[in-house]
Amino acid sequence: MAWLIAGGIALTALNLRTAVTSVGTVLDQVSSGLGMSGAMTGLLTTLPVMSFALFGALTPAMSRRMGEHRLLLAAIVLLAAGQAVRSLVGSAVPFMAASTVALAGGAVGNVVIPALIKRHFPRRAGAMTTVYSTALAAGTMVAAAATVPVQQAAGGNWHVALGVWAALAAVAAIPWLALRRGEPERRSTPARPRTDGLLRSRLAWAVAGYFGSQSLIAYVMFGWLPLLLRDNGYTAGQAGLVLAVFTGLGIPVSMAVPALATRPSGQRPLVVAFAVLYAAGFAGLLTGQALWAWSILVAVGGGTFPLALAMLAMRTRTAAGTAALSAFGQSAGYLIAGAGPITFGLLHQVSGGWVLPFGLLFAALAVQVATGWYAAADRTLEDETPKDADAAASAPGGRRDDHVSRGVRDLVVGRVRRSAEKARRARSGDGTTAARPRLARPAGRRGASRGDERRRPASR
Repeated sequence: MAWLIAGGIALTALNLRTAVTSVGTVLDQVSSGLGMSGAMTGLLTTLPVMSFALFGALTPAMSRRMGEHRLLLAAIVLLAAGQAVRSLVGSAVPFMAASTVALAGGAVGNVVIPALIKRHFPRRAGAMTTVYSTALAAGTMVAAAATVPVQQAAGGNWHVALGVWAALAAVAAIPWLALRRGEPERRSTPARPRTDGLLRSRLAWAVAGYFGSQSLIAYVMFGWLPLLLRDNGYTAGQAGLVLAVFTGLGIPVSMAVPALATRPSGQRPLVVAFAVLYAAGFAGLLTGQALWAWSILVAVGGGTFPLALAMLAMRTRTAAGTAALSAFGQSAGYLIAGAGPITFGLLHQVSGGWVLPFGLLFAALAVQVATGWYAAADRTLEDETPKDADAAASAPGGRRDDHVSRGVRDLVVGRVRRSAEKARRARSGDGTTAARPRLARPAGRRGASRGDERRRPASR
């Protein structure tokens, strides 16, 4: 069962970005073939982050109704159906609608998989996050690299080049179909941190800020790095090769980062190291010299993405908490990231150069360091939402031993209060404090009954 779940997670992760990167490589042919305006083409490029934010926020509620396994299976079906339909249509509006359906499936998978890792592999969350992030990076690179060769093999037909990814998504549904038959979904789900609790949690906002700032930098680099290279004398083929290496480096980086994040030193050294790599890479790109080397440095700095995914599981104690933090962090983060490429392009258009738009990246990097430093501390979401944590502990399958520290605190405080009460009663019996005759204790009695103790404060 564990191997089947691990295989299902890996196959699903391979498909979560194919609907995004496959279109980018043939965007010119798609927009001209469907007669898209410039505004609609721009909307298509921002549709992924908007869909990830919107549908990711709705995922926890759907998960409580359907269960995580069934919901992920439904997400794969949406992913496959959306990519299949958009490869068949011949006009812009149905293409946009089908793309939205496919991206909705990817958004749901983004949120559900971290929760499944926490639920099924609580002691191997780092290893499974490595599998997840590596498969995600591999799928991103393969879709970007293979779509154009498939189009050329199909005689320049972009419909076929986009449709093949629906078949890969259909394969990813097989393990979850088997799990649906062999393991019925749980009827009861642990209590989850409420939305208002997450809005008051500094940790939730820190994770969202870290996820959003790293996503903003990544989407800006994916969209604008080729143009930066072309402006500095690179040919289209050379720029494409650098971009392929840039995306391909995400695979080994994703394999290494989750294991490093679980070391006793924690995640803060990684937060600082990736920020230094980003800063050096951005400064090097602005020089216009040896751009391929600086691009590689920025690509390694992109290890912030698997680190952000690892934080989703490491900053929570339960699968329910992971699902809530994943939905909040990714939804808010993608909303932040969605403004990045557009703002970067406007700054480039206004200034006519690259210094001003790169100021946006340095500002995002400052936010990344601040939020990452807080999110990397040894704390959990349940610690900042105590009422929700108590509800989770009292729910079926909840763990009360997660809050032993609060139980010890209450025990100590209770003993201190009882000692103070005994001392007050002793002083009252010695005559140091005037006492009403009705409540005076008879001589020779060591203490009062519980009923007398309850009536004493009310009579004063």
